[in-house]
Amino acid sequence: MSIEWKGVMPAVTTKFTANDELDLEMFATNIKAQIDAGVSGIILGGTLGEASTLTYDEKKILMKETVKLVEGKVPVIINIAEQTTKGAIHAAEVAEECGATGLMMLPPMRYKANDYETVTYFKETAKSTDLPIMIYNNPIDYGIMVTMEMLEELTVCDNIQAVKESTRDISNITRIKSKFGDRLRVLTGVDTLGMESVLMGADGWVAGLVCAFPAETCAVFELAKAGRIAEALEIYRWFLPLLELDISPQLVQNIKMAEVATGIGTEFVRAPRLPLIGKERERVAAIIKAGMASRPTLPAYKGIN
Repeated sequence: MSIEWKGVMPAVTTKFTANDELDLEMFATNIKAQIDAGVSGIILGGTLGEASTLTYDEKKILMKETVKLVEGKVPVIINIAEQTTKGAIHAAEVAEECGATGLMMLPPMRYKANDYETVTYFKETAKSTDLPIMIYNNPIDYGIMVTMEMLEELTVCDNIQAVKESTRDISNITRIKSKFGDRLRVLTGVDTLGMESVLMGADGWVAGLVCAFPAETCAVFELAKAGRIAEALEIYRWFLPLLELDISPQLVQNIKMAEVATGIGTEFVRAPRLPLIGKERERVAAIIKAGMASRPTLPAYKGIN
């Protein structure tokens, strides 16, 4: 399966049981909800997926299970966030063996590589695999900026096809589109800039709150793409307080609380993460409660583009 790198792609959470084991039953429930809502891909192993806490075997189980669940309807994309080039190449090999369709790649973890080292890291991994790749550009959280000049160097690799744009500088979408046209697809990675990014020409949205609200996220995207701005904006204004739960160090806990409210997740996280307590829990619960109480009726949005 090729990847068009467009539409809504959820960075899905990993579901755990009360005994800190993988909850594949609830995971399947959530994946089904995503597919039913009309997402265009499933992304595994990001921050929301608590990948840094998963064992090697758990990651393989989740990859294989997701490939089985989607039944070829949408691509399955694996996040690579490794400390070494060797580790990234191995992760790409495992992803391919498990049936993944593509990769999302962060720069090297922990070591703050310079531009030359970062480009070489991406290139060496890209050369080792036939899987299509989306570069994840998030200097705020990960400390390395992938510049226009670096992206230009990376276009020599045919399988580097997209950028997850999370710089928070919305003008970067225009810069990438102006410089590369359709050579590089652009997907926003910031929930609170979701609709704005679509209007600036983003091809897709790697989303977080979609984990709890798949239909609403897809509706905003599809309506905005179709030029039905007023309808999209009405949903988006309702959605924004919930979307802001994604821009927090506790985004996993926040989004899992929202998944419980919509019936497609559990609140169990893996230590050192712990469920929210005290006033912060009350604050997040109030936002979710208000959102659920005023949840909009969605227009028919599928297939309108």
